[in-house]
Amino acid sequence: MTTFLQLHFLTVYPPSNPNRDDQGRPKSALYGGAPRLRMSSQSIKRAARMSDAFQAALSGHLGERTKRMGEVVRADLIAEGAGEARAKDIAQSVASVFGKLDAAREKKEGLIYISQLAFISPDERELAIQLGRKVLAGEALPKDKDLVKTVLRTADGAADIAMFGRMLADDPEFNRDAAVQVGHAITTHRAQAEDDYFTAVDDLKTKADDSGAAHIGEHAFGSGVYYLYACVNCDLLLANLRGDVELAVRSAEALAEALATATPSGKQNSHAHHPRAGYIRAETGTQQPRDLTGAFFEPVRETPLLAKSVSALEEMAAKLDHCYGPTCDASATMNVAAGSGSLAQIKAAARSAVEKAAAHA
Repeated sequence: MTTFLQLHFLTVYPPSNPNRDDQGRPKSALYGGAPRLRMSSQSIKRAARMSDAFQAALSGHLGERTKRMGEVVRADLIAEGAGEARAKDIAQSVASVFGKLDAAREKKEGLIYISQLAFISPDERELAIQLGRKVLAGEALPKDKDLVKTVLRTADGAADIAMFGRMLADDPEFNRDAAVQVGHAITTHRAQAEDDYFTAVDDLKTKADDSGAAHIGEHAFGSGVYYLYACVNCDLLLANLRGDVELAVRSAEALAEALATATPSGKQNSHAHHPRAGYIRAETGTQQPRDLTGAFFEPVRETPLLAKSVSALEEMAAKLDHCYGPTCDASATMNVAAGSGSLAQIKAAARSAVEKAAAHA
């Protein structure tokens, strides 16, 4: 049976705009008939991947989402002594492994770009570079599927690709199913964006000049208690990492810490938002996953909002256990306001889930 690690976070955000919509305003959602502020799962995963916690724990095991692999290979070949034309021809052939090349970009700017972002593991990056060098030295370039298989891998040591998956449209056999699902974070209560009217003054303006501002603008922001849910399929995480238990444990622990401490960085210089989760619930077991967003279908209305949100979440978990039976084998919580639990205990729960999955493999 599959072992799951489920993580629930409640985080208080100050006035801020970490994840903007196409109008530059905080993203939103209508839930339970009430307006909420929202942060997309994409922005949250990006923040986690780029966080200090993630980068430090998984250094050397992180992929790159890029269109520029052809330029990486070309630069390496030129450094190896290849001429411009030869380096370009080889780099184009190697880069095509990761997707269709952007012909318009090449024609306009002379750059070897892939049309879509490709999530490339460290192993695949190195294999692409080595392939380019072999062709430069006189080896024949493999053909068609053999070329693809020379570089692409279905599993390796890329922790972030193992967690968040990838799609390669031209070579779906090398797609990777995501071992981690991350929901959109929404406020547990009614919340709407507010508008900040601001002005800026020209430092060199003198009293003889007009009294008006040099710039006038408007900026949207919001605040609230956000609920975030993430689910880790520990068996799939291990499979994506070729059964490397130690790396899978580090990945799960890093994810738990990153989601507790990292944040999308939109307008961060304007608002200095650096929140940390005030409450975390980690659940492990083989039962079918279930999120606890339903705890907030009726928006929290009473203050203090964080404490009431914690109560609503725990009550929903207890009610689901009562109706469906135990929905996890074990759980651990951290509650900053109550002074109970710790991030270390949450990470220990993550470690335990992966180790149990490995033991049952």
